[in-house]
Amino acid sequence: MVIVMSPGATDAQIDAVVGRVTDAGGEAFVSRGDTRTIIGLVGDLDRFHGLNLRALSGVAEVVRISTPFKLVSRQHHPEMSTVFVGAARVPIGPDTFTLIAGPCAVETAEQTFEAARMAQAAGATLLRGGAFKPRSSPYAFQGLGEDGLKILADVRAETGLPVVTEVVDVSDVELVASYADMLQVGTRNAQNFSLLQAVGDAGKPVMLKRGMSSTIEEWLMAAEYVAQRGNLDVVLCERGIRTFEKATRNTLDISAVPVAHDLSHLPVVVDPSHSGGRRDLVVPLSRAAIAIGADGIIVDVHPHPETALCDGPQALVDADLRALATAVRQLTPLADRRPALPLA
Repeated sequence: MVIVMSPGATDAQIDAVVGRVTDAGGEAFVSRGDTRTIIGLVGDLDRFHGLNLRALSGVAEVVRISTPFKLVSRQHHPEMSTVFVGAARVPIGPDTFTLIAGPCAVETAEQTFEAARMAQAAGATLLRGGAFKPRSSPYAFQGLGEDGLKILADVRAETGLPVVTEVVDVSDVELVASYADMLQVGTRNAQNFSLLQAVGDAGKPVMLKRGMSSTIEEWLMAAEYVAQRGNLDVVLCERGIRTFEKATRNTLDISAVPVAHDLSHLPVVVDPSHSGGRRDLVVPLSRAAIAIGADGIIVDVHPHPETALCDGPQALVDADLRALATAVRQLTPLADRRPALPLA
């Protein structure tokens, strides 16, 4: 069950609803959006119905949600959400197409600055870059940690691009949130429920990548863990799933975009770099993402991919970025969208 508060509901009115629910033995999770507050209830539904919650001051409606993912469901939130990132308030949502680009891993200040300038020249309005890198092999480059975060902050100050970066451990959430504008939860942590709750508490927008073997419902339930902590600023990322096919790094489930849009009000972006795993596939998969109605893409960029410490074969260089910029410029109007620009 979900309680939707009126747009002008006060803190006292919200507290009164929470108090009524907890007094009845239930739990109430408050999620505050830009325009309204939603309270998700956990407990005995029959007892909640007897509380006459609709009569409480500040309550707009009480909705019984049939899906297990209640706060991210379109049943109570039929209009699609827009998530704004950073002081620049870069939008990710139904009216725009957002290009997120940068190095898969932060290696040096020079490499990150150059990659950011390449991304920005192609039309990117958000900078991705990994300071903490969970890798399949313990011997692979694991990232620069806080030194990488400092480099990303310096690049943001120089370029104005808000930073999207991954957090891999609950103990690092506060540190990463102090530098980043958006926290990314990667595929290997898609069902790390303690981490999902921690990023939900961090007060920053969250990009949630689909687990490599997750169903769409499991993906949305992971988003529910974040939303239940009061954070509805969640962007879903389809990054390819594990199948029997070996020709690509992962299999891009392009149908997941409209399915997720049908089930949830959250924005959905596509990662053509990690799904294809090859530079020559990134632009074609990006075209597919635009055509299917994705709210954006997140791509790898590297000035010298032949020396990259992480995922060099899929990183775009200048010629690829020009082709990508052309695809975004030509195809987004056909999808009734416009390129996302900073609003600040």
